[in-house]
Amino acid sequence: MTNLTRHAACVAQRFGRAALAAAAVLGGAAPAAATPLFGPLLTAFTVLGASTVTNVSPSVIDGHVGVWSSGGANAVTGFNSAPGVAVADAQVSNGLVHAGTTTGTPNAMQAQAELTTARNLLSSLGAGTVLTDADLVGLTLTPGVYTVHAGSTNLSGRLTLDGQGNADAAWVFQMDSSLITSPNAWVDLINTGPGAGVFWNVASSATIGSDTRFLGNLLALASISMDTRADNVCGRALADTGAVTLQMNRLQGTCSGDLTGSNGLAGGLDVVTAVDGSTRLQFLPPSGTATVPEPGALALVGLALLGLGLSRHCSGRLSGGRRRMS
Repeated sequence: MTNLTRHAACVAQRFGRAALAAAAVLGGAAPAAATPLFGPLLTAFTVLGASTVTNVSPSVIDGHVGVWSSGGANAVTGFNSAPGVAVADAQVSNGLVHAGTTTGTPNAMQAQAELTTARNLLSSLGAGTVLTDADLVGLTLTPGVYTVHAGSTNLSGRLTLDGQGNADAAWVFQMDSSLITSPNAWVDLINTGPGAGVFWNVASSATIGSDTRFLGNLLALASISMDTRADNVCGRALADTGAVTLQMNRLQGTCSGDLTGSNGLAGGLDVVTAVDGSTRLQFLPPSGTATVPEPGALALVGLALLGLGLSRHCSGRLSGGRRRMS
């Protein structure tokens, strides 16, 4: 047997054993699938209620308006509506009014199911930073998860959310009971971009005070009341089990300026589904940073380095053999 043949046999024998072990690693480290927190049907709705949607006109809504509950009246007041059919209304742009729709894209029934899933995933992030004062007035908060307790008001003035230059910044507010803003409150969002997300995960009901300038996605277990002329200039009002009440409000599911393309401030978070079907919610890495390679990719790199090392090892053994035979 020639030295070249012996070298090849040596490498193949040792590499084969190592490759079997690496294959097991690769098989268990298949890349996980990542999807946005809001499903495609929920994304389409700017206003979604579970019992009724009531509106004192005129309101201005950019995006679909819907209501659906199993066995409920699915009533809509203050907008044009028809049971089970999506219809147009002059107060609604880039969408229709869905009173109990169960088919079509989008439809209120499936959007409600996606809302429940989104609320549960947000809750799975845990408490994060627990704020001692229920009133967020005067704070400047960087991206992250915050728990806010109930109070007579949760915002009596201005709150600033500072993305610190991260275009994919995300904030999650775990409201452990209600969310209440005072009249003329203000949420300001700075130093972020089109991948940002703001989520208010409310354990009971939300009341946005008159003339408030609000931002972000309201996901309430129970009901949402938008008082007179309160606006959500980039976000949604989504009630899981109760009603949404509007009074001459403006809600923009599509944002403008630096937030154009942010999908109504629904970014910054991904739902990661593992090969075993389990899901978890994770923050996106800050824009412009390198991502950590998947375990499978690391294993492939390791195999390449292993092959190089084995080749050198076998060459050394054969060289040593020749020296002993001489």
